Amino acid sequence: MTKEGRKKAFRTQSLIQLKKASGFGSYQKDKKILHVLYRYIAQSNAKHVMLYIPLKTEVNIYPLIQRLRKEKKALYVPFMEGTSFRLVKYRLPLKKKQFGIKEPNDSKQYRVKNIDLAIVPIVGTDVTHRRVGFGKGMYDRFYEKQNKNIKQTVFVARELCYSKEVITDHYDVKADMIITA
Repeated sequence: MTKEGRKKAFRTQSLIQLKKASGFGSYQKDKKILHVLYRYIAQSNAKHVMLYIPLKTEVNIYPLIQRLRKEKKALYVPFMEGTSFRLVKYRLPLKKKQFGIKEPNDSKQYRVKNIDLAIVPIVGTDVTHRRVGFGKGMYDRFYEKQNKNIKQTVFVARELCYSKEVITDHYDVKADMIITA
């Protein structure tokens, strides 16, 4: 089997595992992850934080977003544009868009330069700590252009789906830290 084939099979298996992990007990798992994540954000003194709007299989970070907003952190989320995305300031209301992903309204007037900490959801990872996502390559294309402006990247998942063999490519996003339940 090719590396691409192994990656695809790993993604399929991981998504099944994450769907199971998203059922009973997911609230407690998310709570643990958010506790560790919040401490890490505080320790790293991050002021500009990139987040995501969670899907059902991803860690629900809404409580973290609320807490960071109260602390007046600058929060940014992906805004889909073609085959990639750009960051926009997190603000309400959110609207359901492509792939069932929620987004704030477009705010072209604000361009973020530097991100202290990027929190990125993963489907899985391999021995190189590179990201296996949903297979659309949006984060990869975003990081290709913005990597120099992002100080640290933290991957989050309810359950660690891990491959002992290298199934990722050199362009897949790499983590500085991985937080799971």
